[in-house]
Amino acid sequence: MQHAVELEELGTRITEASRFIQKAEVQLSRRVIGQHDVIRRIFIAMLVNGHILLEGVPGLAKTLIIRTFAAAMNLKFQRIQFTPDMLPADLIGTMIYNPKDLEFYPRKGPVFANVILADEINRSPAKVQSALLEAMQERQVTIGTQTFPLEEPFLVLATQNPIEHEGTYVLPEAQVDRFMMKVLVDYPSYDEELEIMLQSATNAASAPIIPVVQADDIAKARALIDLIYVDPRVQRYIVDLVVASRKPAQYGIASLETMIEFGASPRASIFLLLASKAHAFLQHRAYITPEDVKAIAYDTLRHRIRPGYEAEADNVKPDDIIRQILQHVQVP
Repeated sequence: MQHAVELEELGTRITEASRFIQKAEVQLSRRVIGQHDVIRRIFIAMLVNGHILLEGVPGLAKTLIIRTFAAAMNLKFQRIQFTPDMLPADLIGTMIYNPKDLEFYPRKGPVFANVILADEINRSPAKVQSALLEAMQERQVTIGTQTFPLEEPFLVLATQNPIEHEGTYVLPEAQVDRFMMKVLVDYPSYDEELEIMLQSATNAASAPIIPVVQADDIAKARALIDLIYVDPRVQRYIVDLVVASRKPAQYGIASLETMIEFGASPRASIFLLLASKAHAFLQHRAYITPEDVKAIAYDTLRHRIRPGYEAEADNVKPDDIIRQILQHVQVP
């Protein structure tokens, strides 16, 4: 009984603390039509200190969404266009010699911001991607012999084009695994596209965005998310989903054994738990349900499961594998 009362009180606090999300969504809706799932995933990543890999063809408003999100959240935004001739110094900064003082001084690069749009990240060479990897994982940047912590919150939203691969570099598995989610950005619906067209014709897309969030709003939300209750059965359900991607035969889906080259890493379990907590927070709940886990499973697992040769031959995608895992793993 006491536990139920505590959860109810926590739920009330969560409802109050999450009001800034609705305010920010109102501001986003002034410029962005549709893409509600993408926007929700960005909020989830921000709430639990994660990063997102966005995949979609050009023209789906990825840059507009991220720029508007940063403006509504009152966060410093930087867009970095990745190119084959890019150097790590173009990202993190470099040491500049001052002839007046006869000394070198660090000049910080564009990565020193709260929200980073790494546009077409797969167009940069390995050295640049490794420099970004330190920032994503360690939340710090090393310039010369000095190490600088990055501001909080720090959120990397990287984009890549699924169609054009000429002149691109495949992201290393170690870097891909650092992204909490891989979100697929799809075309808008017919009615949404009609509204987008009319909005552009009237310059409504340039409507001013009012910052509605303070830094302590995000800090309070993160503190409450840490308190969200996770039943041991749900904990085991999360681990079952991840382990099933490695050993599907143990869960009654032996047909996937030859379809998967390798499954999700333990980092998938961690991110799936964190993302599920943030999803429950957005639903104003003080506890996680299996539905929270299912809602976020595709985005958390699809870039961590590599289909094998037979899967590619049969055109079986990671989402098809995840769908089978969700259907066969017993729900608590």
